[in-house]
Amino acid sequence: MRFISWNVNGIRAVLGKDFMDVFDHFDADIFALQETKCQAGQVELDLPGYHQFWSYAERKGYSGTAIFCREEPERVLHGLGIPHLDREGRIVAAEFDRFWFVDCYTPNAQAELARIDHRMEWDDAFREFCVGLEAGMLPDGSRTPGKPVVMCGDLNVAHHDIDLKNPGPNRGNAGFSDQERGKLDELLEAGFVDTFRYVHPDLAEVYTWWSYQRRARRTNAGWRIDYFLVSESLAPRIAGASIYGEVYGSDHCPIGLELEL
Repeated sequence: MRFISWNVNGIRAVLGKDFMDVFDHFDADIFALQETKCQAGQVELDLPGYHQFWSYAERKGYSGTAIFCREEPERVLHGLGIPHLDREGRIVAAEFDRFWFVDCYTPNAQAELARIDHRMEWDDAFREFCVGLEAGMLPDGSRTPGKPVVMCGDLNVAHHDIDLKNPGPNRGNAGFSDQERGKLDELLEAGFVDTFRYVHPDLAEVYTWWSYQRRARRTNAGWRIDYFLVSESLAPRIAGASIYGEVYGSDHCPIGLELEL
């Protein structure tokens, strides 16, 4: 199966920048978006053969996630089940026959870590959510057969020095603070695998996000903050993990995962 994830930084904007060509080119079984920045009814996509599921933020033009999948899910969740964390449309989770698929847009800690407490609460809740799905526990407390998890999205954190161009000056800043990196450690320690590093443990200068300032993309002064993670039981089934830096249209580029399922 082929999975694609892309923070589009506004679906309405990227639709004018060859989004459909990119979508068709990847021919993914599941295509996940983050930062769609739209409300219900503002975008109508004609995607024959795909089911569409969108989560919207209460605030207009902000956040939002979506997944487009060939197989119809058994169930779809649009949040973590915690009302004050679910106002920004940051989760779409779909249950399929053999796995859960979770699309996530993690909150930014913001300048001077102004939103770090909210971010820490989110990271803990997200980890418990994914561990729960794997164990067969839904947010409402009901039980379902446990299944491995495939999760993706903009997690808004570079994990190690290799994952950003300038680690020294950015240490302690949003996206590379000890707090955020520690929460990603906890997520991996809970039983998940960073698929890109599983396949490419030492590959450097490969990033998924570049600031629009100072020609960062032209000089490749980027960050790897977009991920596919899978349950450890799926690690032997990883057939490929890719970053498509040649694809423009957003300040992020798409990433891909191939699993033998």
